[in-house]
Amino acid sequence: LDGYRDDSMSGASVSDVNDRLSALELRVQQQEDELTVMKAALADVLRRLAASEDSAASTTKKHFVPPHAGGAALREAYSMSCIANGGTSGRKRDSTSVTRKETVSSAAKSGADRKKEISSQRSQMEEIQEREEPPHPKASSPSPSPPHPPQTPHTPQGPSVKRSSGMERSQSSTWEGSEENRNKLVKAASTSKLLAKVHISNMSFSLSAILEGNLIKMFMRGRPITMFIPSDVENYVDVRTELPPERLKLEWVYGYRGRDCRANVYLLPTGEIVYFIASVVVLFNYEERTQRHYLGHTDCVKCLAIHPDKIRIATGQLAGVDKDGRALQPHVRIWDSVSLSTLQVIGLGTFERGVGSLAFSKADSGQHLSVIDDCNDHMLTVWDWQKKSKIAEIKTTNEVVLAVEFHPTEPNTIVTCGKSHIFFWTWTGTSLARKQGIFGKYEKPKFIQCLAFLSTGDILTGDSGGILLVWTRSSAETPTGKGPRAFQISRQVKGHEGSVFCMCEMRSGTLLTGGGKDRKIILWDHELRADRDIEVPDQYGSIRAVSEGKGEEFLVGTSRNFILRGTFNDGFLVEVQGHTDELWGLASHPSKEMFLTCAQDRLVCLWNSTDHSLQWSRTVEEHGHCADFHPSGAVVAIGTHSGKWYVLDAETTDLVAIHTDGNEQLSVMRFSVDGSLLAVGSHDNFIYLYTVSERGRKYSRYGKCTGHSSYITHLDWSPDNNFIMSNSGDYEILYWDVPNGCKLIRNRSECKDFDWATYTCVLGYHVFGVWPEGSDGTDINALIRSHNRKVIALADDFCKVHLFSYPCSTPKAPSHKYSAHSSHVTNVSFLYNDSHLISTGGKDTSIMQWRLVEKTSLSLTDGLISNPAPRRVETTFNPASPTVATPTQEAMPPPTTNGTQESPVTPPPLELAPPASELTPPHSESTPPPSDSTVSLKDSLEPSDDTATPSDEGLPPLTPPS
Repeated sequence: LDGYRDDSMSGASVSDVNDRLSALELRVQQQEDELTVMKAALADVLRRLAASEDSAASTTKKHFVPPHAGGAALREAYSMSCIANGGTSGRKRDSTSVTRKETVSSAAKSGADRKKEISSQRSQMEEIQEREEPPHPKASSPSPSPPHPPQTPHTPQGPSVKRSSGMERSQSSTWEGSEENRNKLVKAASTSKLLAKVHISNMSFSLSAILEGNLIKMFMRGRPITMFIPSDVENYVDVRTELPPERLKLEWVYGYRGRDCRANVYLLPTGEIVYFIASVVVLFNYEERTQRHYLGHTDCVKCLAIHPDKIRIATGQLAGVDKDGRALQPHVRIWDSVSLSTLQVIGLGTFERGVGSLAFSKADSGQHLSVIDDCNDHMLTVWDWQKKSKIAEIKTTNEVVLAVEFHPTEPNTIVTCGKSHIFFWTWTGTSLARKQGIFGKYEKPKFIQCLAFLSTGDILTGDSGGILLVWTRSSAETPTGKGPRAFQISRQVKGHEGSVFCMCEMRSGTLLTGGGKDRKIILWDHELRADRDIEVPDQYGSIRAVSEGKGEEFLVGTSRNFILRGTFNDGFLVEVQGHTDELWGLASHPSKEMFLTCAQDRLVCLWNSTDHSLQWSRTVEEHGHCADFHPSGAVVAIGTHSGKWYVLDAETTDLVAIHTDGNEQLSVMRFSVDGSLLAVGSHDNFIYLYTVSERGRKYSRYGKCTGHSSYITHLDWSPDNNFIMSNSGDYEILYWDVPNGCKLIRNRSECKDFDWATYTCVLGYHVFGVWPEGSDGTDINALIRSHNRKVIALADDFCKVHLFSYPCSTPKAPSHKYSAHSSHVTNVSFLYNDSHLISTGGKDTSIMQWRLVEKTSLSLTDGLISNPAPRRVETTFNPASPTVATPTQEAMPPPTTNGTQESPVTPPPLELAPPASELTPPHSESTPPPSDSTVSLKDSLEPSDDTATPSDEGLPPLTPPS
């Protein structure tokens, strides 16, 4: 859609398509290489097992084991564990509106390295085992003895442990060990009491347990990941991971989708502004500073229409794919803006790619709904939405369709417009007849961007040339059966420099238009003469939506994701703002309820989570990717895509320091607990260490951790500032001794009892249970442990935020799952007091603020989230010194529907996380389900696994009409 979003109206570029095709080709090649590695490793394991079984059978006949109970079971276990996780079944989010995030895989090395890796896979696996597994207790070694003394073989009794695919308890020696090892293998395989039952793909088989050097080995893409069991775990088979008692409740949504959408900002009679971002429709009361959220959608919301009664709302979404690869069908949801209950879901199985635009009928009080499908043919459908029935359907054009509207006085007339066309449709019964608008002597525009209806019944269009055209119904009668009467151009008015992107007819009969290139809002009188105009400041972007507000006010949505409220006399106030590009960097303030974000739009923003306002923002020279606060809170470090990193003063935004480490992306910045050291993880496979002094204002290079075979993804410090744990894109877990020259700790079993001040590494004994079955190793983008060490929050590639109990050391651990994002969730962070969790979206550019609550603590009064001290923040984007202004707030009349004050509606009681049977109560066609409930099976919509309720049950003072 870039072609018609750009003010210059140039044709859609194919470069993005070519880039995506190239990325897919690279991905296929990488998968082929990885399959080769997996097959070689699997064949080698089976060969070794067969040799061990043959040798054992010939030398230890007194330990005879039936094939089905011993070696065969063990062989099956190993082969299945490799097969289960060797593939790449986990799919990433890749919807129409969001491009796939940068692939994180083991192939992130050079081509030469990959060839070398494939050719020497067997020796690498042997080296991994030799390096990672503890020495045999009886083997002579100058190294210190392991923490546990050698144990006598025994057969412990205990319940079976349930494990996910690809996870096993491994012996602490290689398969080509001595005769004693082979005897031990046979003995372990033949003793059923030492076998733990495993269930993968409806198959049950056994895995061997070990007695020395307890460890767990997980295979990811055929690569073994070894995790040592801590000493305080006496019997791993007794370890259980339960659901946490805490829940998440969506409290606030930061951001707005304006960069590629139109006509998606409206003021409701409740005094709330309705708009959308990601898969959430937000109802924001700017006077009371409260938000409510409609959470019924399963993917990106793309368009919005208001019913003539101003109560009911229709929203359309794009197609998507869930974590199992199943299609999430595009559809339209009609819902009540007062109760947030879903009234109807239409279009399941009808729309192909997504809903491009929609409109309620006006002449018949909103009984019908017209929808444009975003498929190649841009199908126009007309629905009796209350009966959920499709009345008519027809192809419009292969070109882009930007708007559809019902005529306000002629119930059977529908108008569509888009690239190089305007069509007038007459709807009769189940048929639609089309007449194309003829431009005649007037220049035909590249795009007709928007349309509105004048009080005379004429149609007004705005186009990419900045021209307003008045279309009047032709006086000539059309013969019966020859289609609708044509509209002809009766007048042309020059409106804007550049495109006319939006129009809004005011209550007084005047008209507002919004321009792209000139960024002007123009007020036109009844004779279509320009009366007044005002220019939107450049830092807010060009205009994408305009609607009428209270009194003389109007609302403006912009291409830089701002929602402004303004008048021609007083200018603009910022009501909503957010990032405009992919968002990855997130850091919580160490002592205040604030958090910082940085994104590819080069903006660094500090947000106040209490009053949900922007404290300050600053533009940096590079795309931001990671961040961390100094423990004092005085400064914050920002890592970028180029290897450069900045240190900013957290109060003044002044630049304190600037350094560069390598020329590749920095993926993690982490201060030590006392703030004396800073670790910088890079995509060049190194961790750079700096000494820090003067409360984070002076930095000196201390050393470099060298040893990872792929780029750094996550790292954590120990409380004493002496050790670092790090993960890489090659699924490595390495430990570093910082005081002794940043040396790699070779014997990883020595680190199994280390404590970690933070836990953000996605691989490790305490968190490996968060990985889903069949994961390709890139499905989890971020993980964080709460400060009270009770829960783990996780951000995944399937638009979900998860909440696990900590520690999470059993396969396929249960979690609470929450939906609000419509793109991969890139990061999560708890505030310093664990009161809230912040999550960031990738391509959806959204920031979600979740409140942590216990199930029993949620009351009816918790529904409406309000600010104790309403404030307005207007931010100027100045790289040197951003300013914050708080204008005086004018008194506004209370929202009414008939001029009288309405009594508030009491919300129905809602439980935060009801059982599955209660989450989807049985209902008839006339009984709407709650906004976050699952649509019935007859709607063919996949059941949602989101246990979150609508974020606000408190209702504004408005009673819907009977």
